[in-house]
Amino acid sequence: MRLRKFCFALFLFLLIAPGANSARAQTVPAAYARTFSVSAGGMGSAFQPDYAGGGVAGKAPNYLFGYGAYVDVHFNRWIEVEAEGRWLRFNQYLDINQSNYLLGYEHHFDRQTFFHFTPYAKVLVGYGKMNFEYNDAHGSFTDIAYGGGLDVRTHGHFVLRPVDFEYQQWPEWLSSQLHPYGFSAGIAYRFFGR
Repeated sequence: MRLRKFCFALFLFLLIAPGANSARAQTVPAAYARTFSVSAGGMGSAFQPDYAGGGVAGKAPNYLFGYGAYVDVHFNRWIEVEAEGRWLRFNQYLDINQSNYLLGYEHHFDRQTFFHFTPYAKVLVGYGKMNFEYNDAHGSFTDIAYGGGLDVRTHGHFVLRPVDFEYQQWPEWLSSQLHPYGFSAGIAYRFFGR
């Protein structure tokens, strides 16, 4: 009786063991999966420039509208880089316009994905260019941007960005600081990765 139970247990073990080993190979934990990807895209933006003239920071009567481009490079789950350029040229008040050239860290919260929407946060550094009223002057200033938004990953190679918010800090703007902020929306094409 004992030998019979032992043989039955051994038979079950030999039957299940190979299946358990191959089942383990079906998935790779997210922390170890290769997630390298490169996406590049365009966006439209609406920004409050925080300047209405007179050399003093203050809310402008018009939002500036413009276009931009961005590149996202995801090396792994923890190392993600974003570069963006934005040119706000439309709906100018007194010929005031701004441009941004930024590079920095971005983090997608992949564990918080719902209905293909993945939230992200970012901190970017670079410089902002500004054209002052009546084209009297222009300058380049340090620009620090804090923001976040949502990406929608499709089954193909496209990544939709329905909302991206950015709050910028220009810490050495004339004799004070400037704080432009605004929203963008865009679409990118994923060249590599999943």
